[in-house]
Amino acid sequence: MQQRALGRTGRTVSAIGLGTWQLGADWGAVTEEDAEAVLAASLDRGVTLFDTADVYGDGRSESLIGRFLAARPGHGVTVATKMGRRLAQEPENYTPENFRAWTDRSRTNLGVDTLDLVQLHCPPTAVIESEATYDALDALVADGAVAAYGVSVETCAQALAAIARPHVTNVQIIFNPFRLKPLDEVLPAAAAAGVAIFARVPLASGLLSGRYTAQTTFAANDHRTYNRHGEAFDRGETFSGVDFEVGLAAAAELAAALPEGVSLPAATLAWIASQQGVTSVIPGARNVRQAESNAAAAGLLAGEGGSDFDVAAFDRVVREVYDRDLRAAIHPLW
Repeated sequence: MQQRALGRTGRTVSAIGLGTWQLGADWGAVTEEDAEAVLAASLDRGVTLFDTADVYGDGRSESLIGRFLAARPGHGVTVATKMGRRLAQEPENYTPENFRAWTDRSRTNLGVDTLDLVQLHCPPTAVIESEATYDALDALVADGAVAAYGVSVETCAQALAAIARPHVTNVQIIFNPFRLKPLDEVLPAAAAAGVAIFARVPLASGLLSGRYTAQTTFAANDHRTYNRHGEAFDRGETFSGVDFEVGLAAAAELAAALPEGVSLPAATLAWIASQQGVTSVIPGARNVRQAESNAAAAGLLAGEGGSDFDVAAFDRVVREVYDRDLRAAIHPLW
């Protein structure tokens, strides 16, 4: 597993990380035993970045990670959590007092004195652009509550605003074959500024797993059922904002372009991780098989296993499918 610099922190994180929204909520039920097995399988395969948030299962995801890592001293994992969705996402709620309360709660959940990395959880643009936001975050660093901070964003414009701030460690943004706009400005700007990029929703909520059909259904408590049109939160968080049927057709075309023995999710993760400026890709996993498969995608980057996978050839197909079928379907802000 390739390890890459985490911005200016002096830390390194794995090219393939682990997103843990699904260990908290909104993806159907995941037992504590399954959650621990996913974390263990990922760590065993060189994954050194766990991404979570204080609202994933109202802290369940953080607590599971905290207990898991406490039993493994010297684990080498960087835990990136997020804050800002415990109250309505309105600018007046992003105060130093709330920042302190949110980070204190995450420190308790994770069982640590200092959070490795805390990210604002897709706040309003006004918060990202406010000087007061970064003054409050800098105070948390000075007090030792957090070691570093970043911003998770919805739009490229928000990403560029965050990247321009001198103490921002990372920006987390949706980036996958269905969402190519970050390639144009965000990745080059982040690379130039020494800001890490975490690519989230890399498999478009499973559309790029190659396992779904028009007959696939999801549990009632799965956001892929209740948020397809943005009913609960930003639509871009579910299937990257692409209509399910459109995504199915695009995924089938991408899969057909791959050599025998190379799965679409592995190719997708390797392709994302190969883009200059991407630090880590953070797919989720609900079971050990998915965790192992995600981590194994790093082998395609290294040319392991005798695979005929050609990332440049796949890149050409990705761009062709996007330009022809997806560009017009994506909201222009994304």
